[in-house]
Amino acid sequence: MTDPNVRTIATTLHGRYLLEHTGDGPSRLLLVGFHGYAQNAHAILEPLRAIAPAEATLVAVQGLHRFYSRSQQQVVASWMTREDRELMLADNLEYAARVIAAARAEATTPDARTVFVGFSQGATMAWRAAAENPAPVIALGGDIPPELTPAALAGVPSALIGGGSLDEWYTRAKYESDLARLANAGCPAEGCAFDGGHEWAAEFIEACQRFVNRLAGTEQDPQSSV
Repeated sequence: MTDPNVRTIATTLHGRYLLEHTGDGPSRLLLVGFHGYAQNAHAILEPLRAIAPAEATLVAVQGLHRFYSRSQQQVVASWMTREDRELMLADNLEYAARVIAAARAEATTPDARTVFVGFSQGATMAWRAAAENPAPVIALGGDIPPELTPAALAGVPSALIGGGSLDEWYTRAKYESDLARLANAGCPAEGCAFDGGHEWAAEFIEACQRFVNRLAGTEQDPQSSV
């Protein structure tokens, strides 16, 4: 039930992101990463480093809603809650678009290709960003948002989905359902089901390296790992 006493108001909120290059000059590949719940930008930067080819720009975006970890030793963030959901979705999408525009202006060539990478809650953010700005998606441990229509998913040029057999949040049923949704929408998608939990498993990292190398047009064997 809607509370008649609730009002909302727009305000300016500053976000932060980390930007890093794997080469010396402007890159033609932009990897944009979204972390999971109660993580921060550094948590997604490490996997981005592991899967990136040479001459890429890495952008680790931190959620707008910060709080302290349970240990109080670290600032972490989330992307949204169910409260004022539609408003938060719009804020997040505008935030992501601004980060991408700034990163492109600073670090890439005009024809640089974007790839969205998301883990857990950040995977849903990657899907939403890709539906808004069509680009390939790498998603691990997080499902496709229910509001994305087949038409929206059809605009995503390609995708790689990972899921661990022991993952209690992103279950095998959700993994298979997402692959089916993408197939029905006509989005070319690969699945990587691995033995493990809610984590960046080595098997999935290797699949990401192959996926990204194809997008970058490189044929070298992946060298890095987390």
